[in-house]
Amino acid sequence: MAKRERVVRMSVELPLWRALAGYRVLTMIYAVLLFAFIPDKFERPWVAIAFLAVMSVWTLVTLPKVANATRCTKRFLIADLTIALTGILLTPLADFQAQHVDGPTLPTIWTAGSVLAFALKGGWRWAGFASSFVAVANIIERGEPSRDTFHNVLLVWVASIAIGYVVEVARASERTLARALEIEAATRERERLARDIHDSVLQVLAMVQRRGTALGGEAAELGRMAGEQEVALRTLVSSGLVPTMRASQDASQGAVVRTVDVDDEPSGGPELQDLRSLLAHHAGSKVTLSEPGAPVLLPAAAAAELAAAVSAALDNVTRHAGQDAQAWILVEDWPDEVIVTVRDDGPGIPEGRLAQAEGEGRLGVALSIRGRLRELGGSAELISVPGQGTEVELKVPRGKAEK
Repeated sequence: MAKRERVVRMSVELPLWRALAGYRVLTMIYAVLLFAFIPDKFERPWVAIAFLAVMSVWTLVTLPKVANATRCTKRFLIADLTIALTGILLTPLADFQAQHVDGPTLPTIWTAGSVLAFALKGGWRWAGFASSFVAVANIIERGEPSRDTFHNVLLVWVASIAIGYVVEVARASERTLARALEIEAATRERERLARDIHDSVLQVLAMVQRRGTALGGEAAELGRMAGEQEVALRTLVSSGLVPTMRASQDASQGAVVRTVDVDDEPSGGPELQDLRSLLAHHAGSKVTLSEPGAPVLLPAAAAAELAAAVSAALDNVTRHAGQDAQAWILVEDWPDEVIVTVRDDGPGIPEGRLAQAEGEGRLGVALSIRGRLRELGGSAELISVPGQGTEVELKVPRGKAEK
């Protein structure tokens, strides 16, 4: 079953643009209703009617322009701000008392929508630019500005700059999160490739080196070349993998959002596989398999990864404990987890040997066993006492394995 991991980028700007579109429509309706309730206030109502008609049509026609940052072009922003400033400056022409009595301008709070569009598009610098023009227009419209005028101007200026700054921080956070998700996805894919390389290519090269050395002659030269390639490949895998893993672990301390698409998966849920059938071929004169009488069902992908980890553990038994070593596989099926234990009667692992092997690029335990279990949300515990053999306990929680 093929799995494909896809990074999902959650846009923090989209809700803001939607809110801006709703704000523009609501404030347009508010400006029209405000004029409709007090038409006698205007000495030249036709000026107010003409402007409000233009503003209403412009607002409705340009709604697609405030859908996102891509559609909101600089040309649109300049035209939108021009209409808002024109409405402010036309207010004394429609209402002679506007310069002497504190009251709303023709566009009223619709003007703030133009400034907010600048903030969402370009951040706090663009917001400060637009709000400064609005402030100058309000001061000119009042002629002799009052304290309330300065208060309103300052409020728009500070609020727009603050919103612009928040947008910039949100964009930076979104880029950081997207990069962290990309690193995590790349790390998982690199770990998978490293496991496959370890389980196939590296083992074949090691076998060629051993057999070539034993045969001697030209075969020994072939074995030497295979050994060099094995060392080079191990170095490549370890040096390319460890730094990225550390970066992914650091990035994963924050919030992570990820979806996993499973191809060829039935709509009713993941296909289940009996783990016993995947482990049955290991049973033989040197390996004893103990399993429950009932099927041990896991999602097919999880069962395959767990079986591969068991195979890697048995390979280590053959390689380090010798061809004559005995191994035992115990499968336990619990309601909340599946436990597979692989034990041998070999000489055991000296203390510090695993860390040394990982430093040398020999990542059998780190990737083929622990890496697989980590992918499944489980754990791999290795217990070894020199002279008393080695035991590897693999635990896979059912809830996490199904995901």
